Amino acid sequence: MNSMKYDLLYLAAGALLGAFLRYKITGDNLFAGTLPISVLLINIVGSFILGMSSTAVSSLGLDERYTLFVGIGFCGTLTTMSSFALETVNLITVGKLATAFVNVILNVSGSLGAILLGRAVISLILGLV
Repeated sequence: MNSMKYDLLYLAAGALLGAFLRYKITGDNLFAGTLPISVLLINIVGSFILGMSSTAVSSLGLDERYTLFVGIGFCGTLTTMSSFALETVNLITVGKLATAFVNVILNVSGSLGAILLGRAVISLILGLV
């Protein structure tokens, strides 16, 4: 049971930091024309961090609490599928179908690309390639 308390502490600490950073970044509601980019930036940055972190944990055999802190806690509260979905539906609702389509493409491809880039960067840093 004591181990679970520490697991929750790592999870909560990471979640607090990720949620706070997301709050600070999305509070400005950045736009490029009609395209909302605050959530896009958060999703890409969070995916990059997650790619680096997950590769480091598995490659170095780090304690799984790093995954609790960074992956689930920090990145889980920093990135946001629900806000991305809401922004996309809002764009569709007001008839901005092309912008909604671009939002979907950029969030999905940007996040996937950021995971791959994060993995590549940490692999280079650790000398795994």
